[in-house]
Amino acid sequence: MGSVAVMEKPHAVCVPFPAQGHVNPMLKVAKILHHKGFHITFVNSEFNHKRLLKSRGPDSLNGLPSFRFETIPDGLPPTDVDATQDIASLCDSTSRTCLAPFRKLLHKLNDPSSDVPPVTCIVSDGVMGFTIEAAEELGIPEVHFWTTSACGFLAYLHYGQLVEKDYSPLRDESYLTNGYLDTAIDWITGMKNIRLRDIPSFIRTTNPNDIMLNFVLYETVRTKRANAIIMNTFDELEHEALNAFSSLLPPVYFIGPLHLQVAQLPKDDLKHIESNLWKEETKCIQWLDSKEPNSVVYVNFGSITVMTADQLVEFAWGLANSKQTFLWVIRPDLVSGETAVLPPEFATETKERSFVASWCAQEQVLRHPSIGGFLTHSGWNSTLESMSAGVPMVCWPFFAEQQTNCRYACSDSEWGIGMEIDNNVKRDEVELLVRELMEGEKGKNMKKKALEWKTKAEESTTGPEGSSYMNLNKLINQVLLSPKN
Repeated sequence: MGSVAVMEKPHAVCVPFPAQGHVNPMLKVAKILHHKGFHITFVNSEFNHKRLLKSRGPDSLNGLPSFRFETIPDGLPPTDVDATQDIASLCDSTSRTCLAPFRKLLHKLNDPSSDVPPVTCIVSDGVMGFTIEAAEELGIPEVHFWTTSACGFLAYLHYGQLVEKDYSPLRDESYLTNGYLDTAIDWITGMKNIRLRDIPSFIRTTNPNDIMLNFVLYETVRTKRANAIIMNTFDELEHEALNAFSSLLPPVYFIGPLHLQVAQLPKDDLKHIESNLWKEETKCIQWLDSKEPNSVVYVNFGSITVMTADQLVEFAWGLANSKQTFLWVIRPDLVSGETAVLPPEFATETKERSFVASWCAQEQVLRHPSIGGFLTHSGWNSTLESMSAGVPMVCWPFFAEQQTNCRYACSDSEWGIGMEIDNNVKRDEVELLVRELMEGEKGKNMKKKALEWKTKAEESTTGPEGSSYMNLNKLINQVLLSPKN
């Protein structure tokens, strides 16, 4: 009887885009669905699968009989470099080459001799839209998970109109610096007080054949064929965007913050399965334990951001001159084209009040009582995790919709929890803003606002009245467990 029950389980195939900030939230979705009774097949790229085994150990992806890992190639040339692949190349390659191996994988999973239940639905990253072809061939529901903020995704959805209205491509490079990016964009329903510079950065190209511009245009059209879209946000935070989606998209379900949803799952055999592609340094938590509450600035620019050696030095001396205590995560590949090296004088100056790590367990760090502020690249996972922990931010957006997230975080009429550092980073500005974050009146107001958002985030994921809690159950019952029409 046990095997019959297994074969009757719904079977979700989860396909993240193969970058750290996409794999992490998709793994959370997979864990939640597994808890709800689904058999899970989680599909990593071959490259990332090897990196995970390297960073977390050879047995780290040994799941359960009902939670398994599979791989498909990403189509890029093989490399042993322990670094994030070029995003434009990855987008181009996955969209062109991944459908055939994905079809082959589904065929293997659906083979009558297989020991897993037949595939009943696919949950794929919104930018892995090739999966929709396979779902349509099988006649099963397809859900797209856009891992961006809702406001960032809403801006992406208007790329077509931005091109039609001749805002992009830019006429020449001078448009990046001549004030053109300050042009008001006042015609996107659901977005207020937005400038061109607040739209996700891929429109800032002079090339009409730009890979990322055209990739976004294509995927935002293709995503309308999905049966539903899910997002890692919550209604109270981005209600206007949710309303705007109703006329543009299939049903959209806000089911975040996902890390708060996962935190409520009972302790189970999946706790050991995590997805950090770099080895975490656990000593930084012990170091934080020795610090006073709200006394430490956490600095992390995410998994993709790169900067110049000069920018690294400006951040370093800005932090040093602020006289604040800080935990700084510096990936080996943070500096473009070379190893990230801090000036020796910097280490001497800050050794009593700093900890530099190559990677860390960010959710755990942000929840730590000693953390008082976050210097961030404004990636969506980081923004949401910081807000959910009641931690205000200083923002230095790098690319994609980080610019949009930064605008909303730093606007008092929106989220009111951040301050922006100019892209051309200077140590004096870093020093000033970090001090204000930790000691100033503006910093105190941002902290108060962040704590208010923390409460709302927790309420949204706490059942049965929480909006995200309810949306998750609706998604499962109305889409994932519903035969496709």
